[in-house]
Amino acid sequence: MWISTKGKNAVKVMIDLGMYNTGEPVKVKDIARRQDISDKYLEQIIAMLNKAGLVKSIRGAKGGYVLNDSTDKITVGMILEAAEGDMSVVDNLGEVTGDNFTDIICDRFWSRLDKAVREVLDSNTLADLVEEQKALLSDQYII
Repeated sequence: MWISTKGKNAVKVMIDLGMYNTGEPVKVKDIARRQDISDKYLEQIIAMLNKAGLVKSIRGAKGGYVLNDSTDKITVGMILEAAEGDMSVVDNLGEVTGDNFTDIICDRFWSRLDKAVREVLDSNTLADLVEEQKALLSDQYII
């Protein structure tokens, strides 16, 4: 499994939307500026998140994007799957046939690893990441 820049930026965009989740749409240019992502690239990421149903577009002069659900119902796994596709650690898990014990043992190991990764991705919500960022921001001293 390899998480690309697109996947990492998708998580950043969702954290940004979670941080500025006031009920008002957030403009792409504001997210792009805060996250240091180009507008064009950000539009591609937002389109994937929109297609996956994680965000929705609000049209008009005061338009932008809002989260389609509460931050505690959106998992990191959902975000990464929207950006990256299947997040399995290896292909063809559980498809080992025959009696090659090494293949069977390796398949069992990869299955355990895949389950552990999936557990981390699905047990961490956007709310967790937003709260962690808020805690970091509150720890900073501004002079």
